[in-house]
Amino acid sequence: MSVAANPRQYVLRLIFIGVASVILLRLFFLQIFESKYKVLASDITIYKKVVYPPRGIIRDRNGKTILSNKVVFDLMVTPHNIPKNFDTTQICDVLGIDRDTYEGIMDRVQRRNIDVRQSSFMEDLSVEQTARFQENAYMFPGFELVERNIRNYPDTCAGVVLGYIGEVSPEMLKKKRYSSYRQGDYTGMNGLELQYEEVLRGLRGVHFLERDKFNRPRDPYQGGILDSQEVAGKSLQLYMDADLEAYAEKLMANKIGSVVAIDPKTGGILAMVSSPNYDPNLLSGRDRTKNYGALYKDATRPLLNRAMQAAYQPGSTIKPMTGLVALSTGSITPRFGFPCYGSYNLCGKSIACEHKDPGHAANFRLALAHSCNSYFCHVFRLTVDNEKFGDVKVGLQVWHDYFSSFGYGHPLGIDLPFEGRGLLPDSTYYNERYHNSWNSCMIVFVGMGQGELGLTPLQMANGMCIIANKGYYYTPHFVRAIGDNANDPTLAVYKVKHNVTNISDTVYDVIAQAMQDVVESGTAIGAKVEGINICAKTGTAENKAIVNGEVIKMQNHSMFVAFAPREDPKIAIAVTIENAGYGATWAAPIASLLIEKYLKDSVSFKRKAIEDKMLKAHLIDKHVYLIDSALRIHDREVYEAKSEKKRIADSTARVEGYMLYMRGINKALGKGNKKNSK
Repeated sequence: MSVAANPRQYVLRLIFIGVASVILLRLFFLQIFESKYKVLASDITIYKKVVYPPRGIIRDRNGKTILSNKVVFDLMVTPHNIPKNFDTTQICDVLGIDRDTYEGIMDRVQRRNIDVRQSSFMEDLSVEQTARFQENAYMFPGFELVERNIRNYPDTCAGVVLGYIGEVSPEMLKKKRYSSYRQGDYTGMNGLELQYEEVLRGLRGVHFLERDKFNRPRDPYQGGILDSQEVAGKSLQLYMDADLEAYAEKLMANKIGSVVAIDPKTGGILAMVSSPNYDPNLLSGRDRTKNYGALYKDATRPLLNRAMQAAYQPGSTIKPMTGLVALSTGSITPRFGFPCYGSYNLCGKSIACEHKDPGHAANFRLALAHSCNSYFCHVFRLTVDNEKFGDVKVGLQVWHDYFSSFGYGHPLGIDLPFEGRGLLPDSTYYNERYHNSWNSCMIVFVGMGQGELGLTPLQMANGMCIIANKGYYYTPHFVRAIGDNANDPTLAVYKVKHNVTNISDTVYDVIAQAMQDVVESGTAIGAKVEGINICAKTGTAENKAIVNGEVIKMQNHSMFVAFAPREDPKIAIAVTIENAGYGATWAAPIASLLIEKYLKDSVSFKRKAIEDKMLKAHLIDKHVYLIDSALRIHDREVYEAKSEKKRIADSTARVEGYMLYMRGINKALGKGNKKNSK
């Protein structure tokens, strides 16, 4: 049959010829005209240099640099490019290491990566090592110096907030977020470094350089027209006050606990301290892995950000919020009083109160000023048992919904990773715990901040913002502007005003006045600062622990929450000190010193004695070390048990799979035998 008689065959031939022509033309173009691909194909004479840009700088609210960069040189290696007759003695002499060290590093490199991939051989070379290598670089094929910026922390503060960077792991490279990274790249591992990685990182560039006769990269290839320029990371401006942060860290030295200070008007975090802290420079540079290991093993857990990851029973600091809900729901009025003579006895058990004098809980203001446990236990019961709710389970759910709207029981959404959620019980929680049979007496401790209630210090400070603002808050956050842009879309979520469950300004005024009484004439009179109306609440949370197999009562946690000044609030604060005793003794003075420092720029001479006492106090309980050791043993046992369980499950699955496979084989063989017999 002729082609004319079969037009389909003619069309197919034309298509094949056309496609082949396009491919050939493209190959010709790449081979003859496209210089960039010629460069990639001629690695012997042209050196491709990847340039990592400096990460973005971080500054405080006053423009002070608190995280910057320092240029270092890393020695990189591509094992595949090292000749078989390579003299290791020479490179060991240049670097000042022995042969065993060299072989150990190479073994680690080859286990982590394939031979053709460039990997880090030695980080952060000294000036002498860098100079000696540069002079003799032509002698070491397969090795290359790469310029890199490492992080530098001028003030050595705010380590858990700023975070640190590290090399991306093979597991991280499998994730979508790190799809543009390659082995040897660095990324934020925690803190703001991780949260704002895409902003701080910038874009790496590629420069093509011609090699000289000694194989050393020299001049830009074709004048640099093929280069792609690196783009530096954007800077971050924070709400943090670096001087306030440093002062808070000094006050919290030799103590376990935290400080959170927030600007109520914006949600901007002025200071966040987790103590004990650490010098963040320890996690930058060549020794960071060793230093990280030491910090991780430290019994006081300096890597834990207690300010937002640890949850505490808030103790009496919750009483303003308990009163807020009771007044809002009409369960009490400001004039409501309760006859307390040192204990609460209406639930078949005695709950102690620190006060016995008559009339100390004659109304709401007096009860809050004196922190009467009996009063707030009863007020909590009146709230959840309120007749208009019909049932305690409904009443507790109403209370829960109020507290949830305050930001309790769930992450607030701070711009730091790994925020804790705390614990906020609802009716479902108690139904499961008490098999659907419970009443207000069984949960009465919640009203005084004990029992099944856990808040992070960040949540406690945010609660103060709500009272200061009379019913709203902004999500607490650190970053004020990205680059010079305060309206960067990344920050839009932090400009949303969160209005809590509808509560009248009158109720907030009652709470604020009672909290001012706490400082003027109540449990926190030692926190009074001349010229500043502080609204506050002390807290002393009972604390038990298992030591050597026995439950012992530890020193109470010392707590304090506040905002100031009452007329125009500029700071809300929460201070927590573990195993320290009364809130009025330690947490309150520290908070008041920070309030005074922030609002007045200095601490008055009259209060220097208090400041000196706080700075010198050593409040780390000796049992902390025993407890930490027991917890680590328990964690290891749990891990080993899980690993063994997984090993058994995997082994069982393999055996079952093999048995199924053999059954299939035997079944197939059986059918074959039957056919053959026929």
